[in-house]
Amino acid sequence: MNEHVKSVWKNQIERVSAALRKNRMEVYAADSKEEVAEIIKGLLPLGASIGLGGSETLNECNIFPLIKSEDYRLIDRYAPGLTREQALQKQVEALSADVFLTGTNAITENGELYNVDGNGNRVAAIAFGPKSVIVVAGVNKIVRDIPAAVKRVKEIAAPANTKRLSMQTYCKEKGECVSLSRTAYPCDGCLSESRICCQYLISAYQRHPGRIKVILVAEPLGF
Repeated sequence: MNEHVKSVWKNQIERVSAALRKNRMEVYAADSKEEVAEIIKGLLPLGASIGLGGSETLNECNIFPLIKSEDYRLIDRYAPGLTREQALQKQVEALSADVFLTGTNAITENGELYNVDGNGNRVAAIAFGPKSVIVVAGVNKIVRDIPAAVKRVKEIAAPANTKRLSMQTYCKEKGECVSLSRTAYPCDGCLSESRICCQYLISAYQRHPGRIKVILVAEPLGF
């Protein structure tokens, strides 16, 4: 990566880190995705139960060898052979995990996390339940404000995730949300049964300091 671009990214991360801390979230900076697992290890109590939100970022950071070790109890919604009902039960169980690991759809320069879900298990766990929430985000998730975060989901995150999950939606076929052609209303979208934009969450000033921990990585990650 060009050193000058990297320098710009680090400046962005410094500004956003200050805003997140003002909103009483803990922040950790990583130069690359290879550093993320070690940071997470330092945040995991031995024996902790760990829940997961669906995240391409976590996959790219290769954190699964760590959290699948005998030092922790992973509530593995992706375990081979699970029925749909069993996978759902794992998601419910994750709401009371000691630690919940997830990515995020966007982080604003005001220090807000913006997330949109289909089922809602990820936004539910970010908002309430697990004792600790660890959010991993690449620099590509940083946006100016909430309207920019809304646009990012409709133009990038939702279309990419529907392709990843093979969901039959307008954005999978057209590469952007149908709502962009008719309104700026954040919750507008298609009426597909496969729609993944159903539950919306903005995490701003936190009542419980340090519960949410954000690891900002100086390279693009995920969608």
